[in-house]
Amino acid sequence: MRLGPARLWVPVPQDALDYQRVVDLGWRSPVSTRVLWAGTSRAPIVTAAWSDSTPAREVEITARIMTRDRSGYYPDASREELAEFLRPTASSPIDGIVLMTAQKIVGSRTAPLDKARAIYDWVVDNAFRRAETRGCGLGDITFMLESGDLGGKCADINSLYVGLSRAAGLPARDFFGIRVADSKVSKSLGKAGDVTKAQHCRAEVFIEGRGWLPVDPADVRKVVLEEQVPVDSDKVKALRERLFGNWEMNWVGFNYARDFTLPEQKEGPIGFLMYPYAETSDGSKDSLTPETFAYTISSKEI
Repeated sequence: MRLGPARLWVPVPQDALDYQRVVDLGWRSPVSTRVLWAGTSRAPIVTAAWSDSTPAREVEITARIMTRDRSGYYPDASREELAEFLRPTASSPIDGIVLMTAQKIVGSRTAPLDKARAIYDWVVDNAFRRAETRGCGLGDITFMLESGDLGGKCADINSLYVGLSRAAGLPARDFFGIRVADSKVSKSLGKAGDVTKAQHCRAEVFIEGRGWLPVDPADVRKVVLEEQVPVDSDKVKALRERLFGNWEMNWVGFNYARDFTLPEQKEGPIGFLMYPYAETSDGSKDSLTPETFAYTISSKEI
């Protein structure tokens, strides 16, 4: 059988502030394979390409990562970095209904932390996790707000937080990654061993005079749905407080990239890169069906 040409792009972890360090990154592959940083997004990607005549089409990538739980602010950020994370993207604009919603939420508040918390509480109270959403969702916040349907998964709920924060004048960003260990906080917030479908994105907001603050309203709603706990229960109230300023690092982050085209991609752009992505002569593979794409991801604490 003639297979035809194919190309693969795989997101891999990167160093992040003071809580995540890449110790080692390597791969085994029958073809030339390399790591690159995708354009202005600075997304680290392992990429490989196969010609018509290449019979073996497997790549094994191994990464060793050191993490520590993250709490509170990280103060350092350049002007360029903050400007980058105030800009709109195709799926996360900061005008129109996004701006109007942010203004309504923030009201007369002027302090950055007060605005960030008001948006966080609004997202937790109004968005909800929908079990049948494919993958992590699309993160199309204009559609969510215009339709009034605020259901979805992490890429929807946390992107909503990021977009509303930017519209309110707060630098903010999604950090796309994957769960790699069991949680000590809540049973639904961890995954170990086979983590092929454990992708999760988180969010950060920059508070002037203090620094980057980790938040995760999507995981509040995940516990509400998957553990069948009322949003006004003591458990969820405590989790709401914890996830405004803390990340349990049983998770590793890949990249902050939104709405971009991969190097040499033919069917771009993509909304984000949190799953392996591949194109063949028949078009792009469905990244959300690893069984037919034929990829697995596994994790182990060492």
